[in-house]
Amino acid sequence: MKKFWNWKNRTVTNQETQEQTLERTLFLNGTIAEESWFDDDVTPQLFKDELNSGSGDITVWINSPGGDCVAAAQIYNMLMDYKGNVTVKIDGIAASAASVIAMAGTKVLVSPVSMLMIHNPATVAFGDSSEMQKAISMLDEVKESIINAYEIKTGLSRAKLSHLMDAETWMDANSAVEMGFADEIMQRNTADAVEVPQVSNVYSRMAVTNHLMDKIAAKCRIEQKSETKTNADSLMERLDLIKNWR
Repeated sequence: MKKFWNWKNRTVTNQETQEQTLERTLFLNGTIAEESWFDDDVTPQLFKDELNSGSGDITVWINSPGGDCVAAAQIYNMLMDYKGNVTVKIDGIAASAASVIAMAGTKVLVSPVSMLMIHNPATVAFGDSSEMQKAISMLDEVKESIINAYEIKTGLSRAKLSHLMDAETWMDANSAVEMGFADEIMQRNTADAVEVPQVSNVYSRMAVTNHLMDKIAAKCRIEQKSETKTNADSLMERLDLIKNWR
């Protein structure tokens, strides 16, 4: 079995309370279920066991072109049933079946350069006209089930969602938020950035000039021969006069 998901857990310490919490992150990369998930008891159960092996909120990063709609449906249901908050972050593409999984997020965030795509389900069928009609009927039902997930998240009408799927709709970050498929566009994380003090423009020029004058004045205070003390005193007076005038 080739896993298309990966967990990364780390312990985070609250600097104020010193309380430690487990931060759980799930990465969904590549094709959803490259090997068949349908009629497979091992793969779905393994995913569910790993999901429920911990508690608390989780973050799900998605970068997938889609894949098996049955696998996507089960993962969607597992995430919807999870007790903690599920924050979905789309950092590349969430297309086809992957877009269904994204709808399970308590909050869905999209990268400014990510894409989300929805379209009609497809299948391969073999047989006579009767078998073809069964396949068409099956696809219609699958489409309706997918619309359920989109409708719950976006609040759009089923007719509108059906039309978007018929047209194979691609959405950038702004369009995804505008149509309700996502809640926010991801911003740069500045929480750990070093705060740089703001420097006044007045400081940069006046302080440097005064500092230079003080250096010159310090040179003038060096004891010199009696015949040069008068010149030093005169220079000191001029420097003070310039500083006071500024």
